Amino acid sequence: MDKPVFQSLSLRKSPRISDSEFVQLRDFIYDMTGIFIKEVRRYLLESRLGRRLRELGVDSYADYYARLTHPLTREAELTCLFENITTNETSFFRDQKQLEMFRSYPLNESIKELKTRGRKELNIWSAGCSSGEEPYTIAMILYETLKMSIMGWRIRVTAGDLSPAMIRKAREGVYGGYSFKTTPDEMRNKYFKPTASGYRVHPKVQKLCEFDLINLNDRPAIKRIPPSHIIFCRNVIIYFDDDMKKRVIQSFYDNLIPGGYLILGHSENIHALGTKFKTVRKIGGIYYQKPE
Repeated sequence: MDKPVFQSLSLRKSPRISDSEFVQLRDFIYDMTGIFIKEVRRYLLESRLGRRLRELGVDSYADYYARLTHPLTREAELTCLFENITTNETSFFRDQKQLEMFRSYPLNESIKELKTRGRKELNIWSAGCSSGEEPYTIAMILYETLKMSIMGWRIRVTAGDLSPAMIRKAREGVYGGYSFKTTPDEMRNKYFKPTASGYRVHPKVQKLCEFDLINLNDRPAIKRIPPSHIIFCRNVIIYFDDDMKKRVIQSFYDNLIPGGYLILGHSENIHALGTKFKTVRKIGGIYYQKPE
């Protein structure tokens, strides 16, 4: 008797990746996304892509690469690849000390400057937004800071990620308990509504955020993003090599208005990249400012 298909798939072992296959896939991923997978982390390709090979019934990574590059299968397979290789560890109000620093300095300084100029229009870019917790957190902080006066502002939080699945989840705006592990109860009660499947972001918060697929290795796509007053890119560039970091940081520099701010993750810095940004150290973290 034939075994059920699901049982056959579960018993099928993932193929081992050869040296040449690893180099081929590593270079392809780097060319497409800027993410560089070091030799010591080759196991990630086997662990993250192995299941996909089993689903496809593909026996080698060379055959899988052929699907990634064939015109008839390329688009769909690239979507799966991006979802498998990206790390999506995030939560609302993650790293609250850094967020307080953001609110006290870059945000308040931007608001003050814009009020002085009589232009209440604020653009913030959340690069590598994953499933949306960061841009929604930024929107909630904006409400907490501006309060009722937010009605007189034109605010846009542009949020982009490489993964279509993450963008779909962000647009849906419904989250489970894990997303709230770093969230004050008062914020969850104020800006979310309970549903059968979790908690839904309040429509007024969703209204401030625009989600789209954005590849940080795609310069033409980045150039279409409106000039930003503040850019968040936390825990993203750690996956890039120095060349890619330089390109991405230059893209951020070009996108920011004069005097604009860049906020990276605590474990990330751009000191060795020779950028034109000014480094500002405050309690809670550091940020980078584009000279005026």
